[in-house]
Amino acid sequence: MVTTAGPDGEPVGMTANSFTSVSLEPPLVSVSIDRAADMHAHLLRASRFAINVLESCQEVLSRRFAGEHPDRFEGIGYRWNDARLPILTSTLATIECEQHTTYAAGDHTIVIGRVVGGETGEGRPLLYYRGGYFDGITG
Repeated sequence: MVTTAGPDGEPVGMTANSFTSVSLEPPLVSVSIDRAADMHAHLLRASRFAINVLESCQEVLSRRFAGEHPDRFEGIGYRWNDARLPILTSTLATIECEQHTTYAAGDHTIVIGRVVGGETGEGRPLLYYRGGYFDGITG
């Protein structure tokens, strides 16, 4: 899940189907976002964003943020961190990023973020592969 603050300070987020490590020095990660996604403009405008790595029991949350839910944050657990980023609660990990650069790539934009902070929790990751969710162990 990618989260940031919208132009009015409201939390905005979406399920990203993938993100990847780009570099260890400096620490960089990337996420690709469809230009048609409602989150696209918010993410390109944001100076900071967070990657929330979901725990295996959070499939419902992943589906909610992947769909057209009008208020994705309504009724879910999240908090604002010191950088004013919405951070989902009970996730496996959170990676806080400063926007480093962006690249146009077909119908997507690749957003590169410099890792500036984060935290980890306990559990197993929620994985998505070949159209289905897996808990990282049993498949």
